[in-house]
Parts: sequence; structure tokens; C-alpha cells
Amino acid sequence: MKTLPLNKRGIPASRLVLGCMGLGGGWNREPVTEEHIKEGHEAVEAALQIGINMFDHADIYTRGKAEKVFGAVLKERPELRESIILQSKCGIKLAEPGESSNVFDFSKSHILSSVDGILSRLGAEYLDILLLHRPDPLMDPEEVGEALRLLKESGKVRHFGVSNMSAGQIKLLQAYSDEPIIVNQLEMSLEKIFWLDSVVSVNQEAWKDQCLPEGTIEHCRLENIQLQAWGPLAQGKYSGRPLGDEEPEAVRSTARLVQKLAEEKGTTPEAVVLSWLMTHPAAIQPVIGTVNPKRIAACKDADKLELTRKEWYDLYVSSRGVRLP
Repeated sequence: MKTLPLNKRGIPASRLVLGCMGLGGGWNREPVTEEHIKEGHEAVEAALQIGINMFDHADIYTRGKAEKVFGAVLKERPELRESIILQSKCGIKLAEPGESSNVFDFSKSHILSSVDGILSRLGAEYLDILLLHRPDPLMDPEEVGEALRLLKESGKVRHFGVSNMSAGQIKLLQAYSDEPIIVNQLEMSLEKIFWLDSVVSVNQEAWKDQCLPEGTIEHCRLENIQLQAWGPLAQGKYSGRPLGDEEPEAVRSTARLVQKLAEEKGTTPEAVVLSWLMTHPAAIQPVIGTVNPKRIAACKDADKLELTRKEWYDLYVSSRGVRLP
């Protein structure tokens, strides 16, 4: 496996990240319960047991309850804080009752107040990494740069990144900030393969509208920006989740191939699915979204498993459902 860009920057991040979106119960205003905190402890311990030391949050996850649960875990295990890497995201304002849509907000005031809220819920003095969650069409990059400067100078955030952004959007932000953008978190999995189709489908008419903006992966690799994959397990489609009649044959055949490879290699389907991402030379860092301890444990072989080039391409083409040009 390639060295993570984060490791090259001196950040001792694990190859896998635990995504904490599932903590705290439903996306509602109901209070955090003791059962939620118990589930948080179990998920964190399961992650630690397989070598995960990095935990991914967002201020909107279960409307702030995910961070509150994690904060309760840290309060009961304060020794953990200095041995883990905490990452959170801001920039999305969830729709309230009567409102028709979420909105995105990269204003200086929103970023600064969001970080204060994140730190309060986590019971932490600082974030290791803050990501800007989704591109805001009204973004003023100079205003964002000023917010990042203030957060760094105050000691509230040590590093910065983005989520769901193209190379052009990252370059625009970077032009107005002295703080390097060190992470780009994208949806990447055996199901969501547009980031690969951007590479193999150059000059291919059939795929021109189904690709990530050209040069995004390449820009991140050139600038030592950590590519993180959200949704890397594709909600379990390839690792044992019952498939409904609506699922296309490409999903079914790929699930069968994953199972076959897992049996041949004496490992789990989860490990195969994650290893497929991690085989890519960009040193992708999967953010596993489950908080089920058994599923977390099933991911433990991902960074040890080796796929051949043929096995990697067999999985890619199977998921694609169309032969390569």
C-alpha cells in the first residue's frame, strides 16, 4: 500500500477512518440517550481494535448528536484525545420545518460559529482537520481564507480540507488561503466509479456526462492532497446486504465476484471492497460509515490484502457493466 499523503505531512493517520454519521440515533431533535453513548463506546473501541485512530464527523450528522455522543465518549476516556485524529466538516445548513431545502454557507461568520459548535459538542479544544462540506456557489474565497486564518491562529483548527470539490474549486480556495488544503473527501466505491471513468473515458462520448470534473484526482495527487472515500462500502451492496429486484445485474455479478475473491483469499467481502479502493496508487483513505462493531471488525484485513491487476480490473469492469474501450 502507498504511503498516505497525510502521513507524508507528519500526520499519523490510520489507513482507514471511522465515519461517525451513524452515532446518535435519528436525524431529529430527540436527546442523546445512555444507549447512544454505549453504542458510541462500542464503535470507537471496535475501530481502535483494528488500528483506526482517525474519526470523521460533520456538524450536521444526526443534527449534532453524533458529535455529542463522541464527546461523551471522550469525556469518559479523556486519554484518547491525544492519540486520535479528529476531523469534522461544516458548511451545510439543514432545512428546518417549513423550509424547502438545505443550503450551503461558506461565509466567514458561519464557518467560525460552526467550529465553535463542533468543539463544544465534542468537548475538545481543537480539531486536527476541518473540511468544508459541499461547494457553496456564493462562496467568497477571500472570506473563506480569512476564516481559515483566524481558526489556525486561535488554535481551534490545525489543518484544513474540503469535501466533494473539483480541482478548479480547490485551486480557487487555495489562491486565497495561506493554509494548505490537505484533504478532499469524495464519494468513491465499487458502485460510485465516476472518478475512474474520468480517466478511462477521455474522448469517449458515451461517458462524457458521468465523470468527475477532469483533473480532480490528478490535482490531488500532484499537490499531496489526501483523497478520502466516503461511502466506500456502498451500503453493503457487495458485502452481504440482501439485494432487491431493482438492483441491476452489474451489482449482482460484482457482489458474487467480491464473495468469490473473499473466499479465495480467506478474508471478508468488506476487506475486498476496501482493498479495491486502497490498491489505487493515489493512496485513497476509506471512511467507513458503519458504527456496527461486527462490520467494523470485518474491515480489519483491508490494508493487508493484495489484489492483482487482473483482480482489480475484473472488479472495476464488473461494476461498470460495460467493457472498457
